[in-house]
Amino acid sequence: MTTPALTYSDDQAAAFDSVAEMLRLAGIDLEDSLLMPPAGGKDQVMAVTGKAGSGKTLLLAELYKALEAAGVEIVSGDYESRKRKDKRSLAILAPTNKAASVLRLRGVPATTIHRILYTPVYDPEYERIAEWLAGNGERPVIEGMNEVSLDRAFAFYANNKSIPGALAAAGLRGSDFITGWKRREEPLDIGFVDESSMLDDKQFEDLKEIFPTLLLFGDPAQLAPVGQSGTMVFEKLPKGRVLNLSRIHRQQADNPILDLAHALADPDLTFEQFERMIEAASKKDDRVVWGQRVEVDLMARSPVLVWRNATRIRLINAFRAVHGAPEDALLEGEPLICDGIELPLKHRKKRLDLEARGLIKGAQVIYLGNGRKPGFSRLHVMGAEDPQISAASIVKIEKPDEEEPFIPFAARMGATFLHGAAVTIHKAQGSQWDTVQVFAPDLYAAARMGRSEAGQPLWKRLAYVAITRAQERLIWVVRNRLSKPTGVLRVDDLRAAPAAPLRLAIETEKEET
Repeated sequence: MTTPALTYSDDQAAAFDSVAEMLRLAGIDLEDSLLMPPAGGKDQVMAVTGKAGSGKTLLLAELYKALEAAGVEIVSGDYESRKRKDKRSLAILAPTNKAASVLRLRGVPATTIHRILYTPVYDPEYERIAEWLAGNGERPVIEGMNEVSLDRAFAFYANNKSIPGALAAAGLRGSDFITGWKRREEPLDIGFVDESSMLDDKQFEDLKEIFPTLLLFGDPAQLAPVGQSGTMVFEKLPKGRVLNLSRIHRQQADNPILDLAHALADPDLTFEQFERMIEAASKKDDRVVWGQRVEVDLMARSPVLVWRNATRIRLINAFRAVHGAPEDALLEGEPLICDGIELPLKHRKKRLDLEARGLIKGAQVIYLGNGRKPGFSRLHVMGAEDPQISAASIVKIEKPDEEEPFIPFAARMGATFLHGAAVTIHKAQGSQWDTVQVFAPDLYAAARMGRSEAGQPLWKRLAYVAITRAQERLIWVVRNRLSKPTGVLRVDDLRAAPAAPLRLAIETEKEET
């Protein structure tokens, strides 16, 4: 049985041709699968924009397949083969682990921007396996590893293009084969950046330094980064360098969530009319739910999306209260959001360790329990390729009407976390969940305030971003109520592998003495 040929829409086909021409000028001819060494000419930047359902991800995936078929090496951020002068490479990036994991689930080997800036250093013995998997060496003979393990690694890599994942499939942990991390010194070649509406000006400049050929994919209807005055980086490109896609109805047929998202483009649509549309959709399709309360069972893995911080804090405390969480401890299974790394400059290497393993600002993690030392936590980083880690943690639980958060426990330094049962819509950008709960009273408050962003009512931008986070089901919560949990928080489904320790250098020194 053969797979039917993909048919592009007119604007997708035009965008593909424009990108192919940009690549041809960079020395890559997709039509003839001809690769020339990098010419070192003028840097090129282009953007493909469009709202949800316009086919941006499909186009990105097809361009990736065409480049790989032409012989371009894919740089995943988890391993880079030895450099050759004539080698051409492609890196597919996203601002967050969750956004990268959305692409990986669709067969696109994406990684985070942080993971490209900081690359792993492999043990020489296991580097031979990595080179073999990448197609640059013979099948190795490794002491202590049998042929069956190597076959498992090969089969995993064939489907997922992840070196750490392949080595994990062979029975190894990250700490077995990764000896450290280093900051990138040399530039790369071609970069695709998904969810580029989340980029700020500094990140954009850094990416242009690394990639002489850069292609951005973004949604102009989303929220601009805080401090960007409602402007996204691709909106500053010359007009001819921005390719806009329209919604592809035949590929997104009968999708009530996308119908609602695109209805927000109507300048005359009021909040009350939009809510009536949601209620009508909920009566016709179970993918849209008119919710009378927040479903607490969903909050552990899919946070409630809100606009106001006060609402976020109130819902988090309600979530902890109905689960009987003590004030001085976390329950296994509680969700957290990484709020940054608090380490002095002398521990810069440890900061790279934490960030490279996925603990970057905004990362969603699940608490698995206490570590072996006070202040250490065992964590599952959602969307990370190697998700199980143990790290020094500073956990902050914010309280209503209190300026300072309550800290149930903390290491002296390490990764800082806020609770993740509810998040702001701004922070949810780039993430997707099967089911998403949107707290509608917050959006009503935004509508009543009459605020605008980049010429559009703020409530519409908030609503658009919030509902397009839902992959399968949208719950529009209209009342300030919380359900009771049907059971305890669970973590058994996340314990796929033991946590690899990430210890501060100061702690290691103490142990050695």
